[in-house]
Amino acid sequence: MRLAADNREQLLRDLEESEAKAWDSLSRYKFFMFGYHAADVVKLNRRLGLKRPNPFAVLVNTARDRR
Repeated sequence: MRLAADNREQLLRDLEESEAKAWDSLSRYKFFMFGYHAADVVKLNRRLGLKRPNPFAVLVNTARDRR
């Protein structure tokens, strides 16, 4: 059972790392890389079964408002 806990902890670390990389990419105008890491955040969030709100929701709503 420890292996499952270790895997979950690793996935949580990967989730945090992907979110940090997404924000870093966006801050440097690396839009393609932002999309890659943002998608990874969503995928890991689902894989872990977490109910965390999407950290990029504010950006999405801002983009929708500007249309």
